[in-house]
Amino acid sequence: MAFPAFAQETASDANAQPERRQYADEIVVTAQRQAQSLQAVPIAVSAFTSEALESQQIENASDLQLTLPNVSFTKSNFTSSSFTIRGIGDLCVGVSCDSATAIHLNGAPLFGTRLFETEYFDLERIEVLRGPQGTLFGRNATSGVVNVVSAKPDLSGFGAKAEFEYGNYNSIKGKAMINVPIGETIGVRLAGFYLNRDGYTENLFDNTDIDGRDMYAVRGSLRFEPGPDTTIDLMGYYFRENDDRMRIQKQQCQRDPTGVVGCLNTRRDFDMTNANSTFTGTLSSSEFLAINGLPAGFGLGSLYGPDAFSNFQEPQDVRVVSTPFTPEYFADELQVQASIDHDFGPMKVGLTGTYQKTKVDSRQDYNLGFADRSFYAPALNQLAAFANPLVVGAPTAAYFQPFVAGIIPGGPSGPLCTSDTSLDNRGSFEGNSICSDVPLQYDRSNQDQESWTAEAILSSDLDGPFNFLLGGIYANSKVSENSYYVNSFAIDYIAGLLGSFTSLGGGLQPSYLASSFYRNNTLDFELKSYGLFGEVYFDISDRLKLTGGLRYNNDKKSIEARTALAAFLNPYSNDGDPYASPYVGSFDADPGTPGNQLTQQRSVGFDAITGRAVLDFQMTPDNLVYASYSRGYKSGGINPPLSPIFDVAESFGKEKIDAFEIGSKNTFANGALQLNATAFYYKYKGLQLSRIIARTSVNDTIDANIWGVELESIIRPDYNWLINMNFSYLNAEVAGDQFFSDPRDPGAGDADAVIIKDITNGALCSVQSGGASGSADAFVAAINGGLGLRAPGEFPSDGGLASSGAFSICSVLAAQGAAIGAAFGGITVLSPGVQTNLKGNKLPQAPEMKASVGVQYTSEFDNGMTLVPRFDIAFTGEQFGNVFNGNVNRIKPFVQANAQIQLNGPDNRWFVRGFVQNVFDSNSTTGLYVTDASSGLFSNIFTLDPRRYGIGVGVEF
Repeated sequence: MAFPAFAQETASDANAQPERRQYADEIVVTAQRQAQSLQAVPIAVSAFTSEALESQQIENASDLQLTLPNVSFTKSNFTSSSFTIRGIGDLCVGVSCDSATAIHLNGAPLFGTRLFETEYFDLERIEVLRGPQGTLFGRNATSGVVNVVSAKPDLSGFGAKAEFEYGNYNSIKGKAMINVPIGETIGVRLAGFYLNRDGYTENLFDNTDIDGRDMYAVRGSLRFEPGPDTTIDLMGYYFRENDDRMRIQKQQCQRDPTGVVGCLNTRRDFDMTNANSTFTGTLSSSEFLAINGLPAGFGLGSLYGPDAFSNFQEPQDVRVVSTPFTPEYFADELQVQASIDHDFGPMKVGLTGTYQKTKVDSRQDYNLGFADRSFYAPALNQLAAFANPLVVGAPTAAYFQPFVAGIIPGGPSGPLCTSDTSLDNRGSFEGNSICSDVPLQYDRSNQDQESWTAEAILSSDLDGPFNFLLGGIYANSKVSENSYYVNSFAIDYIAGLLGSFTSLGGGLQPSYLASSFYRNNTLDFELKSYGLFGEVYFDISDRLKLTGGLRYNNDKKSIEARTALAAFLNPYSNDGDPYASPYVGSFDADPGTPGNQLTQQRSVGFDAITGRAVLDFQMTPDNLVYASYSRGYKSGGINPPLSPIFDVAESFGKEKIDAFEIGSKNTFANGALQLNATAFYYKYKGLQLSRIIARTSVNDTIDANIWGVELESIIRPDYNWLINMNFSYLNAEVAGDQFFSDPRDPGAGDADAVIIKDITNGALCSVQSGGASGSADAFVAAINGGLGLRAPGEFPSDGGLASSGAFSICSVLAAQGAAIGAAFGGITVLSPGVQTNLKGNKLPQAPEMKASVGVQYTSEFDNGMTLVPRFDIAFTGEQFGNVFNGNVNRIKPFVQANAQIQLNGPDNRWFVRGFVQNVFDSNSTTGLYVTDASSGLFSNIFTLDPRRYGIGVGVEF
């Protein structure tokens, strides 16, 4: 049996001497794009064989983090995930972002893969390379590489395996493989898995379980060996999931009673944000309507009164929610790969081509809760009255009748209808809606992507001290659809109300104000990338070796995208395409741009030369030391289009990393102890980080310094015992002065600043004065008096906000600050807020400490059967969910433990297994995502699975 990162170059032999049975089978990896013994590779690399994956219960990408040093994994917003190595992960969010951790299949890069969702089956091994791979896997692999190697057909004979597993949550899982040789030169291998289980999360709204799984995958492989020097491999893979998976496990919030920020800045409670802080709360408020000359009675609430979430009782459990909207999740992926390897003796050529097509489409409740419809009753009653010709007259009623028909077709006491998330933009006002007894609010995240790559590698096997490797790769990836939608009854209400009054006042046909739901669409994205690379290997002596490599990277990205703003009218009778409608008017402080100009086309290009230099010394046959320098690179990208009121750069720059590493790989006591150690230091420039603005992620760059150590060990007192222990320490900090505005605290701790909730769009800004204490408050009070709004007030003392807060209009404050601000000592209005220095802050998703221990014992019986119990426990230390740190963003340390016991038949022809995963039933949080001010600053959290247990049986032929 082979285990991660600690294999010896010794073959299994049942007749070997007892001391030789201490050795494990040799693990051969391709970390340097050629087959080598793992312990001879001067790179921090771990490898898991299929047997090791089974024994340690590593079923997917999330499980890998429990045993690997300085590796963490979390799901994230928008159907994404982040595989973080040494503090560097996928912190950039968006269709034009590249993954810092390169995911490869049989050495070929994948794009937008759903491999993190599926389960592993019929694999030869998984390799995880830690550190930037500046040459051989050079494109964007700034944190490292995960290379999934599928099992290939065996031409030597027939083989088959099958296993079945049943566990709690009515979990049913099956895996199967069949290998058939055809003659002496062709082999065929078919494998697949199926999983179906009930949901992990209880939904109190309708007493159902959600977050279940229903998915399968199949893989077919063909190997053709026309001669001893040529191997041709063909592989096809398909994965499909269709269930009620939740993208987001839970939302947390320290509720803000003032409604200005929505969630306070000290801790994460089990509570709901204040609806008055959201853009639906501000735009539908009686105060906003009054400012715009509309009857205040149409307001769904008051900014200064109880909000629609006031009566909602948030379940006090990570795995209990109350949502009227059942999650929907669909994903599939097709992979086709062909490779040919030919050995010319001193030279070897490899050609690989990969085609990939992926799709993901997910919907779920935006707040994992619901508003109290009784708060809306007065407004809906008044709306129904305005649609009644006997009350307001036929001409006026005609403007409100299609509005009422769209959202309350059964009247104010009937079901409330919310626009469906259709790709053709048809919503409630076009008859495409979802109706419920409570107001709905949900989002949709979807993406369709098609990619292909072609790579050629020439490597030498010369007798002298010099060898080399040359290669080139071309990749093309296209995203034909990438959209994010937020739909809610309140958005439909605002769009219909403001549009009806605008068209009525202008004498136009009855219209609603586009959009009836928020959406950000990528209509077309294309990546064209190529790289040329090479390495030389020079044996300075029998034991000292020098490796040097260079790579040229070239990336071009183009995008066509658009965003929908409530800035123009759409006739109720339209075809559902607001982008074709004429610009009429706006209730926004900044009217924005005409509908037909919201589509934006942008292109960017990046290139870089990267490489590495490694010096390794084989002190003894069992002891290797090495030192290396490598340069890593990750291309920049394009931010999504946003309203001009948000000051966001159109693009973001590339990343650059200089990495220094020393390491040692050792075997002692005839294999009884294996110990590998690594120390590293990174100088990082332009690390890409995401923040959310107007419900869409945009990206910035910062600099960072990262250093750490890693220890990996295997202890084998005798052949039957196996103890593996890993430890890592990581220090990943922002380097130098880096200034950004914290979305949770736009006042940046300034007691004399005023945090403003802009009632025209739900955003935040901050007002500062150069005068005496209280001058900013006095200025805001004076301007708000003219708007019919209240003076600033204090936040709760435990809220973590030193500034005062108020509802107002940021653009009005800025204009008046320029006009009369001198009287108040000089007024500055900052949007989105006062910047704070992040120097020394910890990078997100970078646990300071990790440790894991696994113990396994094999009891051998005279009849050839074995009984193998195993226990694994892993500790993950403190980390932070975003770069602003603080207790509110702190992710607590957690412990995960797994246990299993397996009875194997003679010659391992069958087995029976009992298992427990997450023995302590820990609700381990792995990551969080802070939404933007217009959504109320709640935190989405992502957790590991709850405790699972069950039994499994398997046979092998």
